[in-house]
Amino acid sequence: MARFVDSVCKLCRREGGKLFLKGDRCYSAKCAYEKRAYAPGMHGRQGQFRRKESDYGVQLREKQKMRRLYGIFERQFRRYFHQAQRQKGLTGVNLLITLERRLDNVVYRLGLASSRPQARQFINHGHFTVNGHKTNIASFLVAEGDEIVVREKSQKTTHFKQVQKVLDDGRVPNWLKLDSGNLAAKVLALPQRDHIDVTLNEQLVVEYYSR
Repeated sequence: MARFVDSVCKLCRREGGKLFLKGDRCYSAKCAYEKRAYAPGMHGRQGQFRRKESDYGVQLREKQKMRRLYGIFERQFRRYFHQAQRQKGLTGVNLLITLERRLDNVVYRLGLASSRPQARQFINHGHFTVNGHKTNIASFLVAEGDEIVVREKSQKTTHFKQVQKVLDDGRVPNWLKLDSGNLAAKVLALPQRDHIDVTLNEQLVVEYYSR
């Protein structure tokens, strides 16, 4: 699949819900989904009145929604699914836990970036260390006990100075611990399903790949 270069707001409209791909804008009145809560394209508004979608269509949309929410291409997403199948427990839950463990998602969850795409960019630019080692791989999977820190040089940038003033420890998931004073965090445990506040039905994704 090629990289999506159009307006990411169209992805939210296509999936019928906010994917929070543009950070603070998604919470403001400028959000495109708030203005046009229907699929993009000349027939998008008419699609609201079409006949009921098939089971396959429902499963496909849920898979696309999950993949686009976390910003992953199809090949990598399928690989995550097959890994989840080989693990003990529910495949759908295992898949979500793996996605939550991605470093770009963790940076976003900590509030150090306003969106997952922005977190991915910061990681690619080398602003973070994991366990003392510079890490520029957004797909890096954190483990229990890992420490994520904004590099000392990066802490002096305007963005992280501003972020430090508004960080809210109370909004951080309870499987993570944030030290806002030092722009550092620790993974206390792996996330569980009830820790993941996304409106997704992971079982539909399992059914899609199990056809």
